[in-house]
Amino acid sequence: MQMTDIPFGNTDWSDVKPTEHKGETGAAYWRTQQFGDIRVRILEYTPGYLADHWCVKGHILFCLEGELHTELEDGRTFVLTSGMSYQVADNAEPHRSSTAVGAKLFVVD
Repeated sequence: MQMTDIPFGNTDWSDVKPTEHKGETGAAYWRTQQFGDIRVRILEYTPGYLADHWCVKGHILFCLEGELHTELEDGRTFVLTSGMSYQVADNAEPHRSSTAVGAKLFVVD
C-alpha cells in the first residue's frame, strides 16, 4: 500500500459525529474519516452486538477496549481484548464480529 496526497493533519475523534449501523442484534457506531482510498474509523459496538453480514473487506483492526469475537466463515473463531489486533486482506476470509460486553476499535481499511 502506498499512501499519497494526504497532507499532515490530526483528528479529534470526539468531534467526528458517529453514524449508527444496526447489527442482527445491537448496534455499531462509526466515527469515520476518509483519506483518499483509506478509511479510518473508531468503532464502538454495543454489548450483545452481532453483525448482520459476512464481511469481505480487508481491515487492520486494533482493540482499544472491551472484547471482540471474530468468526470466520470456515468456523474458526478469534477473541481480541484491549491491546490486540488482527489483519485480513480484501476478499481473503469472510468474517463477522460479535461482542457480549461491547468493544471499541480502531480500524483502517
